[in-house]
Amino acid sequence: MKTYPLAKPFIDAEDKKGVLAVLNSGQLSLGPKYLQFEKDISVYTGAKYACAVSNGTCGLHLAVRALSLGEGDEVITTPFSFVASSNCLLYEKVKPVFADIESLTFNINPKLIEAKITKKTKAIVAVHVFGQPVNMGEILKIANKHKLLIIEDAAESFGSKYNEKYSGTIGDVGVYAFYPNKQMTTGEGGMIVTDSEKIYNLCKSMRNQGRNVNGDWLIHERLGYNYRMDEMSASLGMTQLKKIDWMIAEKRKIANWYNENLHGNKTIVMPSTNSQGSLSLFVYVIRITNGVRDRVMNKLAKKGIQTKPYLPVIHLQPFMRKMFGYKKGDFPVAELMASQTLALPFYIGLNKQDVTYISREIWKALEGS
Repeated sequence: MKTYPLAKPFIDAEDKKGVLAVLNSGQLSLGPKYLQFEKDISVYTGAKYACAVSNGTCGLHLAVRALSLGEGDEVITTPFSFVASSNCLLYEKVKPVFADIESLTFNINPKLIEAKITKKTKAIVAVHVFGQPVNMGEILKIANKHKLLIIEDAAESFGSKYNEKYSGTIGDVGVYAFYPNKQMTTGEGGMIVTDSEKIYNLCKSMRNQGRNVNGDWLIHERLGYNYRMDEMSASLGMTQLKKIDWMIAEKRKIANWYNENLHGNKTIVMPSTNSQGSLSLFVYVIRITNGVRDRVMNKLAKKGIQTKPYLPVIHLQPFMRKMFGYKKGDFPVAELMASQTLALPFYIGLNKQDVTYISREIWKALEGS
């Protein structure tokens, strides 16, 4: 029986050749590759500065520190996201304050943000969920009105655009992630982008044990971390970036095949985007609206089709309940979406016949439900 994983990276001969060249060079860290990868990302996105880090969560953490957010501060964000978008705040004892989401895009609902603003509010973390661009026009209006900073968690949205600007480049600082299931991969790895020289220099120092910008190895100007990207990862990122537009286009084809095959099923809601966005999908997530999502997931598993309930809400995670006393019903739209969403196999290598088969099995699993 042919099996279908949820995701897998697209790695070609050029990727392998580049990584092998680094291994053969003997310089596995702090070499020329990560610097070139930063330049390449800067050119591609249009951001003035790019700072390579060991993963996206590290990037978010450094963004929080670079903006001087700390204990006593509050930051407004979404409860429907991977938990790192809130954890990065908790690392610095910043309180995440949630606003519910839009059912169409799964992103934070800008109309609900202002009601959450207090004297302690310092920033907004805008998460582009699944690659769907957040309505950054409204986020910017709110931030400017209330003098708030903006961190863009663009970990899932590399290549997405809002009004012709790449996600991650619109707020004060943005963060990409390159885990193997993302639009492109470095294995682990992430990238901070910003137009602020100050933010860039702080992140550059803190990722490298707080060393000064002159690079004196044993001089540490501030508290820092080992959040550096290694040379093998950077090399892989460089060759992956060369084909990113092709990879995004290939995934759009797969998404369109799903759309064609699942169209007309009244219990399925397919991915959508706001009218001002250009979508680079991270995952292909449908909603099953008649309460049988888990049953469908189990039936598909028996056919070798891996799916996953993307995403559970953050505020109902055990540690968040314990810390803040959250309960079911606090953010009803996010909770409803979390009970309905299902990520389907989505990776380069799936052909039209594969998608037709997977879709047909979904229809079968829903029959009589």
